[in-house]
Amino acid sequence: MDNYNWAKNFRELFEDGSDAYRAGKHDAETLFDSTQGRFLDEIGATAQEIFDFVEDTFHGGEPGVETALLITATRREYFLNLQSGKRSGRIIDMDKLPSKSAQLGGIEWLPRIIEKAHAKLRGEMPPELMYGCGGDRAFLSEHGIHPADFLREVWAAGDDHQRILEFVRRSAADRPPDLPPAFCQILPDGRVKC
Repeated sequence: MDNYNWAKNFRELFEDGSDAYRAGKHDAETLFDSTQGRFLDEIGATAQEIFDFVEDTFHGGEPGVETALLITATRREYFLNLQSGKRSGRIIDMDKLPSKSAQLGGIEWLPRIIEKAHAKLRGEMPPELMYGCGGDRAFLSEHGIHPADFLREVWAAGDDHQRILEFVRRSAADRPPDLPPAFCQILPDGRVKC
């Protein structure tokens, strides 16, 4: 693997995937060639994960190549350093994820995105689940947190959900007031509804 140029190679892969998507390739299995598939394996990513980023960017302008790169860089670092470049071989059960309305500290969506972040770091996302989906982006935007920053915080916090809750609260408090809300609202009792 070319560690020095991996980010450049990722950007090219993302652009190739975007071109292929525009040309009508609308499934993860055909979006990338075998060389690109090997590259994704080497960095701990999957074609489905990058397809999801490409598809959402195509249809809504987000997350974009920069955010996809930063999220993938965090996963890559975890994969290479904590997992020694070897996948866990597990996939999480989506039915065991917290519901979208589950709360931590009165904040809806937070328990769900924490578990998704853990699964993303470990490379255990099922194909039908996306870290950084529209709901995640709305939640993170509302709290003034970049998706890659949240991923790194979850990595650092491990199972300390109180630490993650405090991070979210600090980030929301630091969020500029003129930033337009995404798809969430703060309810009168302080809970966040997305």
